[in-house]
Amino acid sequence: MKKTPLSLLLCALLATSGGLVLAEDTTTSPETLIATVNGTDYRLDVFRQFYLERLQQTPGGNSPEAQERIFDEFMNLVVTSQEAAKRNLEGSREVQAALELQRIKVLSSAALTLMAEELEPSEKELRETYDQLVAQAAERTEYKARHILVKDEAEAKKLIKQLDKGADFAELAREHSLGPTGKNGGDLDWFDAGKMVPPFAEAVAALKPGTYTKSPVQTQFGWHIIELEETRSPTPPSFEDAKPQITNLVKRQQIAERIAEMRNNAKIDPNEDVVKIIEVEQ
Repeated sequence: MKKTPLSLLLCALLATSGGLVLAEDTTTSPETLIATVNGTDYRLDVFRQFYLERLQQTPGGNSPEAQERIFDEFMNLVVTSQEAAKRNLEGSREVQAALELQRIKVLSSAALTLMAEELEPSEKELRETYDQLVAQAAERTEYKARHILVKDEAEAKKLIKQLDKGADFAELAREHSLGPTGKNGGDLDWFDAGKMVPPFAEAVAALKPGTYTKSPVQTQFGWHIIELEETRSPTPPSFEDAKPQITNLVKRQQIAERIAEMRNNAKIDPNEDVVKIIEVEQ
């Protein structure tokens, strides 16, 4: 099979912020082909779906190199799928199940996309959600701290004794800490305790600014000595800055409610014998 020149691919597809746009009016037909392989035609619409999917995963974005690589990947799929057809694999039970699952997923995704486009949350709904998130954020505390990470408890206790005698925490961290922050004096900058492992988070929350842990704190990483420097409440973005994210959040919530409603209204008759078997296997 001859390799399609990159110039042909570039002619067929252009990237914009809104997605792919066909460069020529002649390529807008649903029957437009991207290639014919071993006598079988493959439509541009099919390739475009694959292209959009891979473009999101491929480093380099919509560069000529990425376009050529994605086209090559598509051709690899084509020739191997033709090999599957030669081997009569399409009729196998496993392949049929996989194809049906993909059909269900594609239809579900299309329905969810359309539902999201149809939804238009009101300004009131957006404001209420924003206010709820701001209130939740106000309840969270952010911490600015340093830590020293060592292998065993005995070493940690020795360093605490040095701190009790007036040793500088940052200097001890630079000398002894095994963590990547050691070279910066153990500085962790600002963080939400919820993003730390529980023993560390609990120890930080129990400290007052300007104090350090008097007993070593054990985590799966080793033994820590923690010094709390400051605390603060996070500053939320303005409503206008957060509006796009809030809109998406409200839409997701409304779609989830709609799905629950559809489930409740659907007539579902599970095969109880099979469901019981599945439950036992789990």
